Amino acid sequence: MYPAQYIEFLAHFNGDRDYFECHEILEEYWKETTDRSKDSIWVGFILLAVSRYHHRRRNYNGAKRTLEKAIKIFTLHDHESILMGLNVDIFFPMLSNLLVQAETEERYQSITLPISDPALYEACIKECHHKGFNWGEDSNIENESIIHRHKLRDRTIVIEERMEALKNKKGNE
Repeated sequence: MYPAQYIEFLAHFNGDRDYFECHEILEEYWKETTDRSKDSIWVGFILLAVSRYHHRRRNYNGAKRTLEKAIKIFTLHDHESILMGLNVDIFFPMLSNLLVQAETEERYQSITLPISDPALYEACIKECHHKGFNWGEDSNIENESIIHRHKLRDRTIVIEERMEALKNKKGNE
């Protein structure tokens, strides 16, 4: 019923809080399965993870900007949010609260996305256990490999993709 990548995203988001990995998982899924619309609900989830990543690193402006974009997308897809197994009565106020926290530069606090579908919840719990972490734990702000993941990763593929896109763009002009 739910894509495996979405379950994996939720497990990381609500488990080990590896928001960078959340971004990677859904970005790949989004690229492979959609027309790459920037208004896709998958982009909303990607931006939400990016916002949490920025907030935890005290990049409040980045957190605010990406969360505003995510909220706009989720608002466009509010009916789909229910289909994604989320309790929208909790989800949307939670997003608004996160935006206020970014605007007022409040200290990062872990959140748990409100899953309303028991089958989705169970699948996420299983995924957490499979990956070796627990659902609902607070973020380990001492874990440099999660907190500063973008600085520690190999960017070779990203750079190659950007160069190829630039080359294609210049070829089309």
